[in-house]
Amino acid sequence: MRQFTWANLRRAWRQHWPYYLIEALGIGAFVVFSSAAAVFFNHPAALGRQWLGDHELLRRAGVGLVVALVILGLSYSSWGKRSGTHINPAVTLSFWQLGSISNIDALGYIAAQFTGVLAAGELMAWLLHPWYSHPAVHYNLTKPGPGGWPVALVAEASITGFMMLVLLVTLHKQRLKKLTPPLLAGLLAVYIIFETPLSGMSLNPARSLGTAAAVGRYPALWVYFVGPLAASWLTAVAFSCFFKGTSLAAALQRPTEGPRPNPQPEAAAPPHFPDLTADL
Repeated sequence: MRQFTWANLRRAWRQHWPYYLIEALGIGAFVVFSSAAAVFFNHPAALGRQWLGDHELLRRAGVGLVVALVILGLSYSSWGKRSGTHINPAVTLSFWQLGSISNIDALGYIAAQFTGVLAAGELMAWLLHPWYSHPAVHYNLTKPGPGGWPVALVAEASITGFMMLVLLVTLHKQRLKKLTPPLLAGLLAVYIIFETPLSGMSLNPARSLGTAAAVGRYPALWVYFVGPLAASWLTAVAFSCFFKGTSLAAALQRPTEGPRPNPQPEAAAPPHFPDLTADL
């Protein structure tokens, strides 16, 4: 792993800026399409709402389908393959803990993710202003449901932890690796359909901040940082213990020599980001 120095930081920017850019554009696209879908399926004057009426489950399914298609498109794009399409600081944190991304690249990814989402949030707040403030859309904010922040915190941690478990297991199993994008896309769609009433379904601190900052409203924003980030880090540690067979003490120590090989016979080579060997 490269040491964190200003010289290495400048070198990483010169060499890896395209991968940071795809992270910014990827999460930006996520916010753009999810915000547009929220208006299309929820605003009373929008076609999607008129088609589906008051069937909230079906309307959430429509939003989930749009998000799933965006995730698939990003994951299968040439540059998305190289960056790994994290588009989520919680995902980057988990891979950082496993040694799959360097300190400098993790910083670059996360900075790009927040930059992209803040820009996209401002763009959509401007473009959708006439419809965005309607109570049925509510600026596409993530906010706790009737159970308040305790339920939202547990829900966000749970869905993030399970998502990271699926992601890590599939990426480390040769026979499952190619199924990672559709599995994650489908999982996110299911989350949107069934988990949204509990917390608004974020599992992404950058996504929640982006839409909140654009309109200056921050309903329990800390929940969407603490829940996903804590769950993603704990999942990485647990994955090292139970899947890789390392001790807890070793799992808590982040690798310093790059990703560790997995001894299991069916294991795929551990992922590393950015993946400079991916086909363009």
